[in-house]
Amino acid sequence: MNKLPKSERLHSKKQIEQLFCQGTSFTIYPLRVVYLKKPQMSKSPNQVLVSIPKKNFKKAVDRNKLKRRIKEAYRLHKQLIEHLQARFYFIIGYIYIGKEIADYEIIKDKLKQSLLRLKE
Repeated sequence: MNKLPKSERLHSKKQIEQLFCQGTSFTIYPLRVVYLKKPQMSKSPNQVLVSIPKKNFKKAVDRNKLKRRIKEAYRLHKQLIEHLQARFYFIIGYIYIGKEIADYEIIKDKLKQSLLRLKE
């Protein structure tokens, strides 16, 4: 059950725009979390977007490394908020705001903290 299929990745331009216009955000360094809680109409999964700014990391190799680390941490800890899906679902955007590449352990801890905060 620890998969991250395409249905759980946010790729709709309309929903991305809605996330950044209507969503609320908080920061747990090195991540900025933008989220939007939506009422559950059908069996929609939580959707996640990962963004690494090109301004901070010029090389695509570095951006991809950080994206992989964030996606893997989310994949392993997404069950913290999945039981809430009976009433509503989340659209979540993770933006990496750090200036250097963080270790996987740091990213994992911060992402877990963000999911626990969303759970409240």
